[in-house]
Amino acid sequence: MTKVLYVEDNDDNVYMLKMRLELLDDFEVVTAEDGEKGCAMALAERPDIILMDLEMPLVDGWEATRRLKNDPQTRDIPIIALSAHALAGSRERALAAGCDEFDTKPVEFERLVATVRRLLADRK
Repeated sequence: MTKVLYVEDNDDNVYMLKMRLELLDDFEVVTAEDGEKGCAMALAERPDIILMDLEMPLVDGWEATRRLKNDPQTRDIPIIALSAHALAGSRERALAAGCDEFDTKPVEFERLVATVRRLLADRK
């Protein structure tokens, strides 16, 4: 079972993606509603992969990613940045912050699952 940490402040997005991933039967999804809680959850839950919304209150996804990648206990967890802002430079900025991959919202589910599976396969 693959444990996914989904850091997202929009309840509708959390509900939809968590439900769809768990319907696949090989994902367990834990969630956090902001970057600070996301960092704490990453330490506590040791997820296999993190889906990180970039635009959140308090601690945003950029800062949370930097914190996770600077911590020896969490730096090896792959992070996929999710952003509704597909502006030029967003992908590069996300990768520069430490994200392993970047995807746009609304999420294209099949593509996201393929990206998750590829990043997990690369780790093995």
